[in-house]
Amino acid sequence: MTFDLENFDLSAFVAATLAEDMGHGGDITSAATIPADARFEGVMASRDAISVAGLPIAEAFFRALDPRVEIEMLVEDGARVAKGAVLMRLKGSARAMLTAERSALNTVQHLSGVATLTAQYVDAIRGTKATLLDTRKTIPGLRVLEKYAVRMGGGTNHRMRLDDAAMIKDNHVAVAGDIGEAVRRAVAAGIARVIVEVDRVDQIEPALAAGATHLLLDNMDPPTLRGAVTLVGGRVPTEASGGVRLDTIKAIAETGVTFVSVGRLTQSAAAADIGLDFTAV
Repeated sequence: MTFDLENFDLSAFVAATLAEDMGHGGDITSAATIPADARFEGVMASRDAISVAGLPIAEAFFRALDPRVEIEMLVEDGARVAKGAVLMRLKGSARAMLTAERSALNTVQHLSGVATLTAQYVDAIRGTKATLLDTRKTIPGLRVLEKYAVRMGGGTNHRMRLDDAAMIKDNHVAVAGDIGEAVRRAVAAGIARVIVEVDRVDQIEPALAAGATHLLLDNMDPPTLRGAVTLVGGRVPTEASGGVRLDTIKAIAETGVTFVSVGRLTQSAAAADIGLDFTAV
């Protein structure tokens, strides 16, 4: 199995997650109730219509505890599946499968939840020219995986880390003194990408004059966004952000912005309903 993500160590993630769950004594329930040589067959299935993400990681959990487990992947990450769809079949050590079950399911449920919500937002702006972006509003330690799930749902990653680009927001402006000064300092520091948050139209020209390369139009209603896009006139990409919901994103995207960023993709996605059902061999 190959699952390579930049700045993500799959083996270390699996080991740390299993250690967290198993504690010092291991799975005492399975050890007490399941014979060491017992074999189980199982299926991982979705109980809702979802977009799938995280199956290779689930496989890694099972293989970590039973290297000889037989796994048949029936769908790939990024697939959209119907309620009841079987995602994978497994056959291996009963103790190992039961011990790894929760870590595997937690991961797939969370990442598929992110992918599913992302796909809903992508569908909502289909036919517009806007691209859906995620944000850095991620669970600490899970950013790489959550942003992977966004991609599996059809979204596009924005900044992965603070060093990917400068993003000047209201607190930076407050400390620097004004928006133009904050931008000039970022440009003088040699930063190539300078994203600037503006929450008023009158901030646009000072930001552009100082060297902004991307404008984040924060918490503006569609008429204001449309006027801002007209004022920018294609000089830099524009991004609508702030309080974007499924019922409002299409109107926002139709204003002509280049991007729409949605923090709730990773911040508020509900876990997908996925179960692991075993049948004795």
